[in-house]
This record gives sequence, structure tokens and C-alpha cells, in this order.
Amino acid sequence: MKGIKRHILVDTLGLMLAVVVTAASVSDPAGARQLLSSLGGFCKNLRKIWADGTYRGELLNWVSARFRFRIEPVLRPEGQKGFQVLPRRWVVERTFAWLDANRRLSKDYEALTDTSTTMIYIAMTRLLIRRLASG
Repeated sequence: MKGIKRHILVDTLGLMLAVVVTAASVSDPAGARQLLSSLGGFCKNLRKIWADGTYRGELLNWVSARFRFRIEPVLRPEGQKGFQVLPRRWVVERTFAWLDANRRLSKDYEALTDTSTTMIYIAMTRLLIRRLASG
């Protein structure tokens, strides 16, 4: 995407728990802080979050000081060359693929980040309704 970043929190099935859309200039750890701060009392039973290797450093200390859960970065093995599926990382990538299947989310059409966030929630609601209807 050109001007935005999507920071999402998903469960182990890849279903959306929370989302924050920021400008592309916002760093990944800063976006994670915004996302986790927006949870409030939501996700009380959450204990562990698997995350990209970008979410390391001071963010881990910030999370441990404020929340009951911990972030566990999923890193590539030392000396790895080429592509390899990393454990648990594919879940959030699959969710991004589900979102990109929606025309309005495939490009950065929205002028406001709040509108983009709303469109993401609408897309996930539509996905869940379609799954319920087929079951």
C-alpha cells in the first residue's frame, strides 16, 4: 500500500480481533503500541502474541510492563537462505490475503484512516457471515 500500514491482531484461526490503520511513516513498533493500547479491557484471556521479528526491542519491555500477555517474535532460523514458511506467521498473512480479496481494500482508495479501518471491519464481518451461511 502507498500511504498506509495496517496493524492487525488475529486469533489462531486468522479471524480479526483488532485493527489500527496508520500512515506509512509510522514505525511498526509504534503501530503495535497504538493497536495494543486500543484493546482496553478486550482480550483479557490473551497470554501470548506471535509477531514478526520487527516487533522486538523496547516494545517487548513496554508490553510486559502494561499487559498480562507477552509478545513472542517469530524469527527466521540462523543461516536461512530463500523462502521458508515460519510457524504461526502464515496465519496473519492469510488474513491479509482475505482482506485483499475485497476490491475496496486491494488499493489505498480511502482518504481517512478511520474509513479504511471501517472497511476492514466490514470485510471481516462479510467473511464471517458467508462462513455462517454456508455452514
